[in-house]
Amino acid sequence: MKKPNVAPAPTVSPETKGRRPLISVLLFAALLGVIALLVMQVSWTVGRSEMVWVPGGEFWMGTNDGPLDERPRHKVYLDGFWMDETEVTNKQFAAFVAATKYVTVAERKPDPKEFPGVPEDKLVPGSAVYVTPAADVSLEGPWETGHPPWWKYQPGASWKHPDGPDSSVEGKDDYPVVHIAWEDATAYAKWAGKRLPTEAEWEYAARGGLDRKEFVWGDELKPGGKWMANSWQGQFPRENTAEDGFKGLAPVRQFPANGYGLFDTSGNAWEWCQDWYDSDYYRVSPDRNPPGPTIGRGSRQSPGQPSRVRRGGSFLCADNYCRRYLPAARDDNPPDSGACHTSFRCVRD
Repeated sequence: MKKPNVAPAPTVSPETKGRRPLISVLLFAALLGVIALLVMQVSWTVGRSEMVWVPGGEFWMGTNDGPLDERPRHKVYLDGFWMDETEVTNKQFAAFVAATKYVTVAERKPDPKEFPGVPEDKLVPGSAVYVTPAADVSLEGPWETGHPPWWKYQPGASWKHPDGPDSSVEGKDDYPVVHIAWEDATAYAKWAGKRLPTEAEWEYAARGGLDRKEFVWGDELKPGGKWMANSWQGQFPRENTAEDGFKGLAPVRQFPANGYGLFDTSGNAWEWCQDWYDSDYYRVSPDRNPPGPTIGRGSRQSPGQPSRVRRGGSFLCADNYCRRYLPAARDDNPPDSGACHTSFRCVRD
């Protein structure tokens, strides 16, 4: 039988034979490096689409004209950071819950030890929702229930059911997630590889580079006759004319972004900060990257309970009652408490 015509095998020197595995390893490593760079580029692009860069710099924090806890106005320097361009949305929070099976504070049964004297049948999961009072009420109290009559503890209210068990977030992917307690916000931030902003970072970013201005968009309430944020128009708590286009919570990005490209840093929903609340902190805070107090004290809403800082105001902020949609305005709330107007956004170093 005739042998097939086969080309002779190439001669391999001992030196080349030893090098071949090394070359293959190097080529494979190079390929992995290219793949890693592509993955990083995709991740970077995705991250940039959700966050905006806030450049480091100095600004004047607080005011000399507002409530005592906003004083004194003082100069602060901050390093640059990335910040979510909007409040965390229902769609984003749903992805977190699907990945982790996380249960928010509003969805958990209250601990009887934290509510001594409350009947067992009243300790049910829920959260605070706004209700329009049936008649004129005092804005200052005292109130029969001990709390403002426009707030109601609604069993079954949560981020998935913002107005109660019969409501839903279906079709509201782009709305800010609400009924979020500070504990919930920090859990999400950790999962996302981010953190909550310090109070100083929040105010600096919210101002968008407009230093010492009354609003995040400047000094005029309605430039060109246009409302620039989702707040309350009319006499709170019974008359809301909705001149800004919304009677309640609005989807994100409905109003112009500020100078850094951030949306809704004024109005729509309160946003949690990392800091404990201390009404006197501005008098002792460092002037470079202030981290916030080590413990909460001096709370207006719950004098006996340490609170965390909320910023930005909400759709319920009205000039005749709560004008805290201003960038210098501060608010405090117990970290285990959410409501129908409480959300958050994150930052990354």
